[in-house]
Amino acid sequence: MKRFITRNAPGYTFLLPWLIGFFLLTLGPILASLYLSFTKYDMVSAPRWVGWDNYVYMFTRDRRFWKALDVTFNYVLLAVPARLIMALGVAMLLDKGLRTMGIYRAIFYLPSLLGSSIAIAILWRQLFAKEGAVNEVLSFFGIDGPSWITDPHTSLYTLVVLAMWQFGSPMLIFLAGLRSIPRDLYEAAEIDGTPPWRQFTRITLPLLAPVIFFNLVLQTIDAFKTFSSVFIISHGNGAPADSLLFYTVYLFNEAFSFFRMGYASALAWVLLIIIAVFTGLAFLSSKYWVHYENERD
Repeated sequence: MKRFITRNAPGYTFLLPWLIGFFLLTLGPILASLYLSFTKYDMVSAPRWVGWDNYVYMFTRDRRFWKALDVTFNYVLLAVPARLIMALGVAMLLDKGLRTMGIYRAIFYLPSLLGSSIAIAILWRQLFAKEGAVNEVLSFFGIDGPSWITDPHTSLYTLVVLAMWQFGSPMLIFLAGLRSIPRDLYEAAEIDGTPPWRQFTRITLPLLAPVIFFNLVLQTIDAFKTFSSVFIISHGNGAPADSLLFYTVYLFNEAFSFFRMGYASALAWVLLIIIAVFTGLAFLSSKYWVHYENERD
């Protein structure tokens, strides 16, 4: 043991800053939040142990909790497929070998860098206002558009459009996956007279399945954690009529608006479990549709 420690001492020395950060800034707060989830804590007085009361109240009496779940699930089910389809479509266009592709790639990736910023959220709110740019364009065609942001029936779809606009990150991953598919497969298919749509379903999608799976997991987790843009667009309270009451917004308000930190910690752990369940289901289903090159029948 002593020899092992002596031999690996330089490596652990270099890892020491990361280990300190992990235990103090990551693992420590995680365990603290687990403890607080079983307490009543307002960040002023000492935490008071209440056992499972926070979780019982959450699942039996908190209507806004179920509303937040409903809004978040609807967003995830709409935004994740829309973003992945958009990203794959653009990646396939760039894979055709366009000139100055590097410039196009940078331009398409830019929304992913800016999309979560406060400025973009404010701009998005102005674009979809009653007298915003979107309705100005529709007015040219004689269409009187609603106030997209303040109408409970359309507000969520504006966030889905924003998610679609932020397709840059999965697009780059899709593009890398498309570049790894051998070109001779498409050439052989063209010689056989296979139409493009059949090439897409028989060659592109099966060979791109590992990349699709990777993007699906990452984008699902990211969608569940959406916060900054919806917080600004909904004025921080899920307006209008709780149609934008995302789970993260509800959690934030419980913690920092009403100072129910114990209950907010319970909400955070429920969100962690939900994300873990969705991720686990994705991995369980992957054996039926994701196949890797090193696999053999």
